[in-house]
Amino acid sequence: MDDHMRPARHGIDRRLFLGALTAGTAGFLTPGLALAQSAAQPFGTWVEKFRARARARGISDATYSRVFATVKPDPSVFEADRAQPEFQEETWQYLNRRVSDWRIATGRQRASEYAALFTRIENDFGVDRAVMLGYWGMESAFGDVVTNPRHMKPVFNSLATLAWGDPRRRKYWETELLNALVIVERGWSTPQEMVGSWAGAMGHTQWMPEVWLNMGVDYDGNGRISPFGKPDDALAGTANFILKRGRYRKGEPWGIEARLPAGFNTQLADNKTWRPLSAWGGMGLTMVEGQSITEYDNPARLWLPGGAGGPALLLLHNFYAVRSYNPSSAYALAVVHLGDRVMGGEPFRTPWPGGERTLTLAELQEIQQRLTRLGFDTGGTDGRVGNDTMRAVKAFQQRAGLTPADGYPGLQVLTALRGAR
Repeated sequence: MDDHMRPARHGIDRRLFLGALTAGTAGFLTPGLALAQSAAQPFGTWVEKFRARARARGISDATYSRVFATVKPDPSVFEADRAQPEFQEETWQYLNRRVSDWRIATGRQRASEYAALFTRIENDFGVDRAVMLGYWGMESAFGDVVTNPRHMKPVFNSLATLAWGDPRRRKYWETELLNALVIVERGWSTPQEMVGSWAGAMGHTQWMPEVWLNMGVDYDGNGRISPFGKPDDALAGTANFILKRGRYRKGEPWGIEARLPAGFNTQLADNKTWRPLSAWGGMGLTMVEGQSITEYDNPARLWLPGGAGGPALLLLHNFYAVRSYNPSSAYALAVVHLGDRVMGGEPFRTPWPGGERTLTLAELQEIQQRLTRLGFDTGGTDGRVGNDTMRAVKAFQQRAGLTPADGYPGLQVLTALRGAR
């Protein structure tokens, strides 16, 4: 799963957690767990008490016992939930790293391979294939990380730990744990198959259990709904989600890159105020190529994601339908822009202030190869930039005295690596 905008907060000491790692613990609580847990009780005691909640939801004792036979607390979920974001990215860096050569090329392969599936989804749900390709690429790198142990972990360990030990959102985690149990009870999946993010998101398009239960679609007709395996169910379920919860509108674009007139009051670009495109056109805005927008009445909001001087975006309803899947404008922009590029669209016409071009796949591979030769662990040399590569870049930047040491693999880093010994 891509690491876009995932919540992350401060960590706890793993060594202090060891006393609470088994269901039979005598109730030893660490300072880290005490911070995260409002009701101090051993995990095993909590598991037995929670059984009554599961019964009330229709979970059989056999299913409950089978699931929890191998469940143990996972302290890393508290680290992930409470840590501060490891890397601070400008919007252009966020987009460059995600709308990469590798994702565009892989997306085009998937678009061809699953053309019939995307046609069917467009006919049944009205969601453009570009949007679905954007989601698939952002959420799981087109299925590549769905079961990768470097990225995914057992969901029942994660959800049970959070339901037991997070007082701030305990009700939410308990509900999602019950939803996950219902999935097993229905025979849709097994505890072994259900791996996902630290928060319990699973499959090609990273469904939480609630989405699986309520928005999922048996699109491959095998009698069960699953975001794993073939992408049919996952993509159809995500299309169903943004249609029903995001109110996606068939045939409408997500937005327009615009050109601002000289002297335009950029305070109007608040990404909040809806005005008809004709009204924006009356203020002097045009499409970025110069075409008029005064004849269109679609409501739009104006957003300058890179600040004044960067791309100006008039966002229509479907942008916010896409954002309903993850309430981050940067995430939604990456989804729609990746989808557009996969389908042959161009980069944004207006340069990003302080930005630089996206490195090619070969250049990113060269960065990883050179870092690896220097002893840094990039997690691979496939040209895909994840946290391992960013950590390696940041360590090199610090060693070489490059500023900012932000982990971004750009032209400055490539040039420095070519001169490094």
